[in-house]
Amino acid sequence: MLKKTYVKSGKSCRVTFELPAAVNAQSACLCGEFNDWEPSAHPMKRRKDGSFALTLGLPSGQEYRYRFLLDDDRWENDWAADAYTPNEFGADDSVVQV
Repeated sequence: MLKKTYVKSGKSCRVTFELPAAVNAQSACLCGEFNDWEPSAHPMKRRKDGSFALTLGLPSGQEYRYRFLLDDDRWENDWAADAYTPNEFGADDSVVQV
């Protein structure tokens, strides 16, 4: 589930990205247009229950494609994304709108 908190000025939004324990992974990284799809830029914190979370500040008024990279070799979409859009690899990317 995406949790969004806008700053008072409305110019940016803190978005919390979450993955449930059901993904059955040891590590997860948030990759997307906001970090040039760089896996090492935003590693997610693993919780005791096996789920993952990361909060990221993003400029408002835009939408961003993203996906999760699990265990350095498996791509997963966000089950609670705002939208999905096809990518050049024949799959879909998750989309967050802020």
